[in-house]
Amino acid sequence: MSDTRSPDLFAALDEASLSRFHLRAVIVSGMGFFTDAYDLFIIGIASTLIKPEWHLGSAELSVLNSMTLAASFIGAFVFGRIADVIGRKRVYWLVAAIMVVGAIGSALAPAFWVLIAFRFVLGVGVGGDYPVSAVLMSEYANRRDRGKLVGTVFSTQALGLIIGPLVALALLGGGVSHSLAWRVMLGLGAIPAAAVLYLRSRMPESPRYVAQVQGRHERAARQAFDVAQGALGSVQPDAKDARHGMGLKAFLCQRRYLIMLIGTAGTWFLFDYAYYGNTISTPQILKLVAPHASLMTTTALQLAIFVIAALPGYLLAIARMDRIGHRKLQWIGFTMMALCFAVIGLVPGMTTTVAPFLIVYGISYFFAEFGPNTTTFVLPAELYPISMRATGHGISAGTAKVGAFIGVFVFPFFQSALGLRGTLIVTAVMSLAGALLTLVLPEPAGRSLEELSGADDVIAEAEQVIAEAHRNSAAQRDSAAQRDSEAGADVRLG
Repeated sequence: MSDTRSPDLFAALDEASLSRFHLRAVIVSGMGFFTDAYDLFIIGIASTLIKPEWHLGSAELSVLNSMTLAASFIGAFVFGRIADVIGRKRVYWLVAAIMVVGAIGSALAPAFWVLIAFRFVLGVGVGGDYPVSAVLMSEYANRRDRGKLVGTVFSTQALGLIIGPLVALALLGGGVSHSLAWRVMLGLGAIPAAAVLYLRSRMPESPRYVAQVQGRHERAARQAFDVAQGALGSVQPDAKDARHGMGLKAFLCQRRYLIMLIGTAGTWFLFDYAYYGNTISTPQILKLVAPHASLMTTTALQLAIFVIAALPGYLLAIARMDRIGHRKLQWIGFTMMALCFAVIGLVPGMTTTVAPFLIVYGISYFFAEFGPNTTTFVLPAELYPISMRATGHGISAGTAKVGAFIGVFVFPFFQSALGLRGTLIVTAVMSLAGALLTLVLPEPAGRSLEELSGADDVIAEAEQVIAEAHRNSAAQRDSAAQRDSEAGADVRLG
C-alpha cells in the first residue's frame, strides 16, 4: 500500500460500489441539511404568529423572514474557505453546533431584536453547512452515483419543507397558544442538529483532501481501499506532512474558474431569488389567492403543494439526474419554472381562482426540485479543484443566499407595487435568465472529480517533474562518480 499512487487512490473512490459507508455519509450529512431546510423555511409560518403578537410592520416582517438568509451568505463564504484550509471534518461538526445555539436562542428570545440576533447566528451555521456537506459527500462518492448521493443529501430539504407545516398544524390544531407555538416551531430545529454533532465528529476526513491538499498519500490510499470495501476508517491529523494546493488569489485570477463561478453562483442566485421569495412567502401568497382562508387552511395547502409536487420532484431528480445530466436537468427545470410563472402572471384570473393557481404553482415546484433546486447544490461540489472546492461552493451558496435574501425581502414591496401577477412575472424572468446562464457550465455527470478539476493534468505534470528530477539526479551522481574516478587516476599516475 505504501507505493500506491494518487491516480490509483482516485480510481478506487470513483469505481467503488455503493456501500454502507456511503449510506452513513448520506444520513449524517442529510440530517444536518434537513435542519438547514427546517430552520430556513419554518420562519414563514412562525412569522405569521409573531407579527400580531409583537405588532410588526412590513419592514420588520421582511427583516425577520430574511435575516437567516442574509447570515447564511456570511456562513457559506467563511466556512467554505475554512473547510479548504483546515479540512472538511472540523467544519462539519462546528456548523452543527452553531445551529443548535441559534435555534435554542431563537425559541427563547424575549424581544424582536434578540430574535433577529439569534436568527443571524443560526444563519451563519446554516450557510456553513452548505459547502461542507455537499463537498464532503461529493468527495466520498463514486463517479457513477455522485449526483445521486449528493442530491440525496440535498433532498432531505423536502423533509424540512414537510415537517415544518406538519409541526405547525399539530401545534395549532392541538390548541397551543400562538405565543408558545412559534417558539416551539423555532426551537425544534435544535434537536436534529444536536443529534448529528457526535456522528459528524466520528466521520473521517475526505481521502481526496488528505491526498491532494495535505499530501498524505499513504494514509489516503488506505482510506480509499476501505471505502471500496464499504468501511472507511478514521483519519488522524499529521502536522508534519506538507500541504499543497491553489491559493485564493490564483483561483480568482484564472479565467476558467471565474466563468465557472459566474455560472454556479449566478444560476444559484437567480434560482434562490425565485424559490425562497415564493416559498417563505407562500402563506402570504395563498392568502392573496384565497383571502377568506384560515391560517390552518393556508398551512394545509402549503403542505399539500410540498407533498404532491415538491417531494416527487426531489425523488425523480435523485433517480434520474446522473442519466439525464446535471447541467441538462438544471436547464430543463429553469425553463419549466419560467413557463409556469409566466402563465400565472400573464393569464387573467390565474391569481384569483384557487384550483388553477395551485395546479400551475405546484408544477413550478415540481420542476424546481426536478431541476435547479437540486442541481445548483450539486454542481459546485463537482467542478472546482479540491483545494478550492469548498471555497467555490461557499462562494456560490453565499451568493445564492443573497438572492434568497433579496427575494424574501422585496416580496412584500413588489406585491404592493406590482400585485401578485407582476411579482411572479419578475420571477419568470429570473428563471429564464437562470436557464440561459446554465449553458456556460460543463456537464460533470459520469466524470471523475479529478478530470473535471484538471487534477489529472496536474498529477501527470508532477510525475513528469519528479521523473525528470530523478533523471537529473542520477546524471549528476554519474558525473560526480566519473570525476572522482578521473581524479583518483590522476593521483595514482602522479
